[in-house]
Parts: sequence; structure tokens; C-alpha cells
Amino acid sequence: MQIESVPPQRHLAPLPKLALELGPLVLFFLGNAYAERFGVAADQKLFAATGLFIAATVIALTIHYALVRRLPIMPLVSGVVVVVFGGLTLVLQDKTFIMVKPTIVNTLFGLVLLGGLVFGKSLLSVVLDSVFALTDEGWRKLTFRWGLFFLALAALNEVVWRTQTEDFWVSFKVFGIMPLTVLFALAQTPLLSRYERKDGRAEDPAEAA
Repeated sequence: MQIESVPPQRHLAPLPKLALELGPLVLFFLGNAYAERFGVAADQKLFAATGLFIAATVIALTIHYALVRRLPIMPLVSGVVVVVFGGLTLVLQDKTFIMVKPTIVNTLFGLVLLGGLVFGKSLLSVVLDSVFALTDEGWRKLTFRWGLFFLALAALNEVVWRTQTEDFWVSFKVFGIMPLTVLFALAQTPLLSRYERKDGRAEDPAEAA
């Protein structure tokens, strides 16, 4: 009996992946910034931007699936929350729902990662669709750090949307959260190097030293 080999999973190149993930956010910012030029009242521009955000998110996820026939967990969960909370924003005409969306998403990711550690599971590679090869200890430490970071982002979003203007919050969502995430990811480079798995086996960095 011939056993069929499982085809390897396809991955998007970094540039198209970045464009699909950031594209909806950029359109959200532009929709809020320029809505008044298209006759939208000042107090309605966030609603217009939210509708554009929902449409762009669905299109981006559709394109991603068409290219690789699968959806990474993190963008998928975030996309579902965008559609649900963005939809509530438009239906109920309440801006609070779209403003708490980052709080909900980041809290969810943070609790999932830290909760997994409680049960002895390092879920970061699944949640972030990671391609890193780390030791078990490396995954535990990286998962713990990202879990705390997501919870910190959730708390920061709560502070910003409750104390600042709508326009400031939109700018923070687009140009604040992403740079903070990139800087935090870069700060983990020493950990990634120290706990990199070598020769296909988990290696204790203390022993390697």
C-alpha cells in the first residue's frame, strides 16, 4: 500500500504577509482621517472608518486563505473580533465596542499563553504561527514574556481610549501598538539565540556553555 506524503504547508513571503496584516489598519486610519472630505460628519467618521476596517479585514483574510489555503490563528482570531465588535459598533452606533477590541484581543492572547503555561503547554508557536526552533525552556520563557506583553498592551489600550480623543486613539492603534510590538519582538533576539534548538534536539543552554 502506497502512503501518500503530506504536502508541506505553504507560507506567505514576509512582505505580502505584512501588507495583509497592516493593510486593514492603515485603511482604518485613513478612513478616520479623511472621512470628512467625503461628506461624513465629524461625529460619524469613526463609524465610517469601522465599516472600512471590517471590509478590509475580511478581504485580507480571504486573500490570505486563497494564497496558502489556511489562516494563521492570530490574524483569524483578531479578524473575528473585528467583525463582531465592529459590527456591534455600527448596529448599536456605540464607538465603545471598536475601541475595546484591542483590549479584548490582547487580553485573550495573554490569558491563553499564560494559561497554557499553567497546564505545562507553551502555546506561543501555535498562537503566533512561529517558525522558530527553540528548546522547551526557551519556549516557556518566550511564551511567558509574550503573555505579559499582550496583557500590558490591553491595559495600555484601556488607558488611551478612556483618557484621550478618538483621533488620538486611532493613531495609537495604528502607529503605537505595532511599533511597540516590533520593538518588543526585537528585544527577544538574545533569548531566541540563547535557546535555539541545535541538531534537532532540545539542548540546555547552561550545558552548552
